[in-house]
Amino acid sequence: MSEVLKALKERRSCRSYKSDPIPQEVLDQILEAGAYAATGMGKQSPIMIAVTDRETRDRLSRMNAAVMGANGDPFYGAPALIIVLADRKIGTYLYDGSLVMGNLMNAAHALGLGSCWIHRAKEEFDSEEGKEILRSLGIEGDYEGIGHCILGYRAAEDRPAAPRKDNYIYRI
Repeated sequence: MSEVLKALKERRSCRSYKSDPIPQEVLDQILEAGAYAATGMGKQSPIMIAVTDRETRDRLSRMNAAVMGANGDPFYGAPALIIVLADRKIGTYLYDGSLVMGNLMNAAHALGLGSCWIHRAKEEFDSEEGKEILRSLGIEGDYEGIGHCILGYRAAEDRPAAPRKDNYIYRI
C-alpha cells in the first residue's frame, strides 16, 4: 500500500495535546498543503488564518465555547489552529473549504502532528467580534467560517480505526 493511502487510513482526530509549539517550517508545510486543495473551477475561494499567538488562540476558544453555551476549551489544549473561511460568493465555497480542512488534517498527520476539525467557525465569524478580527487582519469580503483545524503534538496514542460499516460502498 502506498504511504499516502496508509496515512489516509491511519489518521485519527486528536483530542489531547501537549503544549509544545509547532515549528514554523512544519506549520508552513501544513498551510501549503491546504493551499493546494482542489477547489471548484480552480477559483480558490478559501482563505486560512494560522493562529499560534496564545492570547488570540484563547480568545477564539472562548468565542467557540460561547456558541455552545459552554466555558471549557473546545480546542482540547491544542497550541495552534488554522481557521478556514471561504468566500460565500463562490458556489462551491463550502466544499472548497472542506477540502482545505481535509488537506490540513492529512498533512498534519503526515508530519507527525495530531489534528481535529472543530466546528462553529461559521457562528464565530458571523458575529461582530469575529468580523472585527477579520477587519483587523485586513480581510474584506463575505467569508463564512468553515472550520478550525486544531494542531499539536499528541498527548496520547491514537486509537485504531473503528471497523467500516458494511453498507459504506455500493457498486453499479
